[in-house]
Amino acid sequence: MTEYKLEVCLDSAESAIIAERGGAARVELCDNLFGGGTTPGPGTIITTRKSVSLGLQVIVRPRPGDFCYTDIEFDAMVEDIKFCKSQGVDGVVIGILKPDGTVDRERSAQLVELAYPMNVTFHRAFDVTVDPFQALEDIIAIGCTRILTSGQEETVLEGAPLIKSLIERAKERIIILPGGGITERKLQRIIAATGASEYHIHLDAPSPSAMNFQSGHVYMGGELRKPEFLNSYTSEQRVSRVIGEFRKC
Repeated sequence: MTEYKLEVCLDSAESAIIAERGGAARVELCDNLFGGGTTPGPGTIITTRKSVSLGLQVIVRPRPGDFCYTDIEFDAMVEDIKFCKSQGVDGVVIGILKPDGTVDRERSAQLVELAYPMNVTFHRAFDVTVDPFQALEDIIAIGCTRILTSGQEETVLEGAPLIKSLIERAKERIIILPGGGITERKLQRIIAATGASEYHIHLDAPSPSAMNFQSGHVYMGGELRKPEFLNSYTSEQRVSRVIGEFRKC
């Protein structure tokens, strides 16, 4: 009988506590989810590690955008991994590509070696590689534990055929972790279509601001923004629903 695991993508210690309460196996802690996730600050990492005992993965991504990094950006990734290790983080989430769309094996391998004994997930940089099957072999060779992927499509449901093929090619040498556009309603179809045993899902819900006074004309972000006085945390109810879907399988 397959043991299914849920990894919740989130951006705060508060949400990590909620995800653990709902039954998640682990979390991926990020900043800037709107930009696809970047490295969270040290305070958030420290507080999250103190607050939860479930598996804590931290994304190490120095900026939004592409995955071809300068030497300075790579140095920042090195320092972030050192910090995560010092704080008892369980794993880091990385991805570096060359300009031709192949995996940067040399620099990725350096990060994997530096991270040990933390586990390493290669994130959705995989989804913009030129050849997914060659990328699979490269990522296995450098020693990663997982590949987070939507199957090189906008959503996991669209990318399910490739994800299934990757799982078959991997032959348990690495975990293929579907993530991208998964919802509670789609989960059973995705499980049937991919055969994966671990899933990466963003399960948030709006939370009203505690502010009684709310200025209606001053904004802290750009033109495309969330409402200023509406926060977002992981939804315990949604996490529990996903765990319930796993139990149906």
